[in-house]
Amino acid sequence: MYPIVRLFKEMCLFRNAPPLALGEVHVSHHLCWPWDIDLWKELNNGRTLTLYDLGRIPLAQRSGLLAVLRRERWGLTIAGTVVRYRRRVRMFEKVEMRSRLLCWDARFLYLEQSMWKTDGECSSHAVYRSAVTDQSGIVSTARLIAAMGLEVTSPPMPEWVRQWTEAEAMRPWPPMQDAVATALPDRRSA
Repeated sequence: MYPIVRLFKEMCLFRNAPPLALGEVHVSHHLCWPWDIDLWKELNNGRTLTLYDLGRIPLAQRSGLLAVLRRERWGLTIAGTVVRYRRRVRMFEKVEMRSRLLCWDARFLYLEQSMWKTDGECSSHAVYRSAVTDQSGIVSTARLIAAMGLEVTSPPMPEWVRQWTEAEAMRPWPPMQDAVATALPDRRSA
C-alpha cells in the first residue's frame, strides 16, 4: 500500500520550511516500519523506491515545482531509475534521506537521493530521470524553468549520469523480444 499518510505528514512537516534553490538538498528522517520489511526483516528493495517519494515530493514542494505543476495542470512522471543498495536497513531503524536535483537536459530532470543510517553508512542511492508532462506529452525543461520564473542553466551532468543515459538509449524496447519468441511453444503443432 502506498504510504499516503506518511507523505501527508512529510508535506505538512515541510510546508513552512525555507524554499530550496534548484540543486539544494532536502533532508528528511524516516523509520523502517514492520510493513516496510521483506522476508529477511529488512527494508524491501521495492519499498525503498516508494519511500524515496517521501523525499522527492517535499523537495518539489520546497523548490516551487509543485505550485507550477498545479498552476499549469502539468504532471510529473518517472522515466527511469538506477539504484544501488549497499547496507541493510532493519525494522525500526531510522534513516536520513537526502534528495536533490542534479541537473537537467532538454527533456528530463535528473534527481539524486540517498538513505543514510545512524552510523553514517549510506544504505542506498538512487538516480531518477523524471519528466514534466502535459496533455501533449513531455514538457521541455526550458518551458518548465520559464514557468518557474527562473533564468538558470543546468549544472554539468555528471559523467556517470551521462553514461547511464547513453546505456539506457541502447536498451532494446520493447524488451525481451528474443526471449518471447523462443519461450512460447507453437501450440498449433500440439
